[in-house]
Amino acid sequence: MYPVTLKGRAVILREFRSDDAAPSLALVGDERVTQWLSFDNRDLEAATAMIEVAVNRAKAEPRNEYYLAVTLPGDELIDFSRLGLDGVKAAKLGYAIRADLWGHGYATDAARTLTDFGFRKLDLHRISAAIGPDNAASIAVAERLGMQHEGRIRDHVFTNGEWRDSQLYSVLAHEWRQASCGN
Repeated sequence: MYPVTLKGRAVILREFRSDDAAPSLALVGDERVTQWLSFDNRDLEAATAMIEVAVNRAKAEPRNEYYLAVTLPGDELIDFSRLGLDGVKAAKLGYAIRADLWGHGYATDAARTLTDFGFRKLDLHRISAAIGPDNAASIAVAERLGMQHEGRIRDHVFTNGEWRDSQLYSVLAHEWRQASCGN
C-alpha cells in the first residue's frame, strides 16, 4: 500500500520525502529525543541516508514497514511513527516527537492513528512497543493506547555507548476493537 496518508485528531501521517532530512534533525539530532530511541544522534548526512532508506522501503513490495512522517496541518515535521511488520500479523510500534512539543498529545495522536491503521487496514493481530524503562512519557502513551505491560527485555538495545533494557507493551486486535467502540 503506497502512498499512505493518515489523519489523526491533530496530526497528519504521510510518507517521508527527500526534503524531510533537514527538518528531521530536530528529532534525530537532538540528544533529548535520541536518549529514548534505539540509535544515537545523527548528523545531516546520516539523517539524509535514513530518510532516503525510508523513502525507498515505502515502495517495496511487499511492504514490511510503515515509517511515516508526522506533521501538523501546515506540513511542519514534528514526529515520526513506525509500524515494522514482524511475524505473523504482528508489528512493532515506534514513535518519536520533537522535544519542544512534548506534552501536547501529538505522540499519542500519531501512535493511536498508526495503531488503528494497523488493526483496521493491515488486519494485524498484535502490535507491540519496546520502551526504555525510564521513559515515563512513552510508557504513558502505550498505556493510553490500551497496551498491556508484558515484561522487561534485558540488554535489548545498544545506544549511547551502553546496553539498555526495554519494557515490552502490547495490544491485541480484539482489545483494540473493544476499546475503540464508540470512538
